[in-house]
Amino acid sequence: MSSCSCRVRIALNLKGLDYEYKAVNLAKGEHFGPEFVNLNPISFVPVLVDEDIVISDSFAILMYLDEKYLQHPLLPLDLQRRAINYQAASIVSSSIQPHQNIVGRYIEEKVNPEEKLVWVKYHIEKGFAALEKLLKDYAGKYATGNEVHLADLFLAPQIHAAIKRFSVDMTQFPILSRLNEAYNELPAFQDAMPEKQPDTPVEVLS
Repeated sequence: MSSCSCRVRIALNLKGLDYEYKAVNLAKGEHFGPEFVNLNPISFVPVLVDEDIVISDSFAILMYLDEKYLQHPLLPLDLQRRAINYQAASIVSSSIQPHQNIVGRYIEEKVNPEEKLVWVKYHIEKGFAALEKLLKDYAGKYATGNEVHLADLFLAPQIHAAIKRFSVDMTQFPILSRLNEAYNELPAFQDAMPEKQPDTPVEVLS
């Protein structure tokens, strides 16, 4: 269910790289086990192991992949559009995800699931409103033009989670809704989605 892992899978698919998928069951706390902590001491997914190189954090993994494997570059040459990609990625990873995941889990445990949903939807919608404003002068078929770039890898899993997990009303966000339709047409994106992975819980598929 990790959107961080999803964005890395998208990058691997776009670049045509073969990889071995090793599932880590977060619900069972496998990310706190000694084997995983040895790979990533902060116990977050994903982790990329490339021969003797071990990299954690999806942003770092994406930058590593883009610098090592030059096919299908994830960043545009234009510096302004490159900066917009960084901004969009940061809104998702810094302004939405922590409230959705870490704070949301805390509220669910200490208060109740209903309050968690209210909190999460508020922060997703706040972030999406900011993204609409950020992308309005840059979006083409995709987030920052007519080619898939870094911002799209962050946006697609977040929009997917907003719709599937948190029932966010996407009619408020016409640009993001249009982008989501474009992502739905791309096999590299759809094959990376959580429900396509071998360890997806049955209840997610129903």
